[in-house]
Amino acid sequence: MKNTLRFLFLLAALAFIGIQQLLAQTPSTGQPVATSTPVQYSLQQAIDYALKNKSTLQATRINEQIAVARVGEIRSAGLPQVNVSAALTDNLKLQKSLVDFGAFAGGPGTLNGTTLTQEQLARVQRGETVTLTPAYTPVPATGPQPLAFGLQYAGNAAASASQMLFNGSYLLGLKAANVYKELSVKQTQQSEIDVVEQVSKAYYSTLVARERLALLSRNVQRLDTLLYQTKQTYKEGFVEKLDVDRLQVQVNNLKIEQQNAQRLIDLSVALLKFQMGLDQRQPVELTDRLDEAVIEAERGSLINLSDAFNYSNRIEYSVLETQRDLAVLDVRNRRSGYLPTLNLVGAYGFTGSDNTFGGLMEFRGPNSVSEKGFINQNWFGFGNIGLQLNIPVFDGFRKKYSIEQGKLAVEQVNKGFTTLQQSIDLQRAQTTTTLQNTLAVLGNQKANLELATNVARVAKIKFQEGVGSNLEVITAETDLRQAQTNYYAALYDALVAKVDYGKAAGTLGR
Repeated sequence: MKNTLRFLFLLAALAFIGIQQLLAQTPSTGQPVATSTPVQYSLQQAIDYALKNKSTLQATRINEQIAVARVGEIRSAGLPQVNVSAALTDNLKLQKSLVDFGAFAGGPGTLNGTTLTQEQLARVQRGETVTLTPAYTPVPATGPQPLAFGLQYAGNAAASASQMLFNGSYLLGLKAANVYKELSVKQTQQSEIDVVEQVSKAYYSTLVARERLALLSRNVQRLDTLLYQTKQTYKEGFVEKLDVDRLQVQVNNLKIEQQNAQRLIDLSVALLKFQMGLDQRQPVELTDRLDEAVIEAERGSLINLSDAFNYSNRIEYSVLETQRDLAVLDVRNRRSGYLPTLNLVGAYGFTGSDNTFGGLMEFRGPNSVSEKGFINQNWFGFGNIGLQLNIPVFDGFRKKYSIEQGKLAVEQVNKGFTTLQQSIDLQRAQTTTTLQNTLAVLGNQKANLELATNVARVAKIKFQEGVGSNLEVITAETDLRQAQTNYYAALYDALVAKVDYGKAAGTLGR
C-alpha cells in the first residue's frame, strides 16, 4: 500500500508539471520572409498564395481544427472517465461537536439496594415468587460535552472511474459535432471566396493603373516631342509664343497626372500585397495582361441569366443548410432531456490520519504493530462500485419551453432560405446587368479612345504642316486624355463587374 500511495502522489505532481510546460509554449506566425528579388505572380498564382498565406484565412482554418477537437471532446465523454486525487491536511485546530454522554450511560445512577414490603414478605412466606424493584442513587445532569473527532494530520488518496452506459444527449451530440465540423469547413470556403474576390479586384486595379501609366508615359513623350518642334518653329518665327506656352501647360499637367498615376500604382500594389497576405517589403511583378482579362469578362457575359441555377452553388446557401441541420439536432437534443441516463461508477482509495506528520507519512497498513506489540494501523483502504440511474420526472416545464425555443429557431432558419434565395436572385440579376452594361460602356469608350487618338494625330499633323492651329492640337490632346481616363475607368468597372458576377453565380474561386 505504501508504494501505491507514493505512485498516486507522483502522478498528480507530473500532471501539474505538464500543464506548466504547455502554458510556456511560444506561438509562431509562419509569415514568409521577404526577399529583394521581385516575385512574379499571375492572377491565379496571387490567389493561390493568398489562399495559403492570408492571415485571416489561416485564423478561419483554425476554426476547423477547433471543430475537430470539439468532436473529440464530445466523443471522449462516452469513454471511461478515470480520476486520481490525493490530499494532505494539517488540522491546526480540530473541529469539535457537542455529544450528550448521558444518553449512553445506561441508567440514572448506581444501585442502592431495594425495599421489601409486608405484603411481598407474606407472599414469599406463602411460597410465591416476588420481583423486587431496585433503587438507584440520583445522577446530576451534566449536559452535552464537546468532543473532537479525528487527528491533527490527515491524508487521502483515491482513484475513481465512471462509464456512461446510456445518454440520449451524448448520441445526438456526436451527430451535431460532425455537422458542426462540416459547418466550419463551409465557413472556411466562404472566407476563401471573399479572399479570391478581394485579390482579383486588387490585381485588376493594379493592371489598369499600370496600363494607364504606360499610356500616360507615351502621351508625355509625344507632347514633349511636339513641344520641342513647336519651340524650334517659334525660333524660326512661324508660330507665336502663346502656342509654345499652351503646349508647355499641357505637358506640365500631363506630367503631374503621370506622377499621380505612379503613386496610384504603388497604392494598388500595396493593397494587392495586403489582400494576398504578402510582406509589403516584397517586390512583385504581375504577369497577366489586361486584354486577356477583358476577353474572359466578355465570355462570362454570354452566360444567360435564365440558365438553370442551383442555389447550392452559393456557399451562403450551403452554410444555411448546415445551420438548419444543427438547429434540428438541437431540438432533438433538448427532447432527449426527458430520457433517463445510466452510468457505471466505481472508486478505490485510502484514508489515513496521525498525530504527527512523520507518522502519517509512514503509511502504516493492516499488518503494522507497535514496539509493544499493539496494532497501530493509521491508513485504511476503501472501495465501491455501483450504477447511477437518473430519471427526470418534473422540471417545472423547463425542457418544454426549451424545446419550443429550439423549434422557433428552426423556423427562423427556414425563413432565412426564402430571404437568401430572393437575395441571390437579385444579386444575379444586378451583376449580370452591370457586367453587360460595363462591357457595352467599355466598347463605346474604346471606340471613343480610337477616335480621339486619330483626331489628336491629325491635329498634330495639320499643326506641323502649318494648316492647323495650336488651339486645335491642345483641344484634341485634352479630349484624348479624357477619352483615356474614361476608357480605363470603364475597363476597371468591367473587370470588377466580372468578379461580382462570378461571386453571384457561385463560380468564383472554382
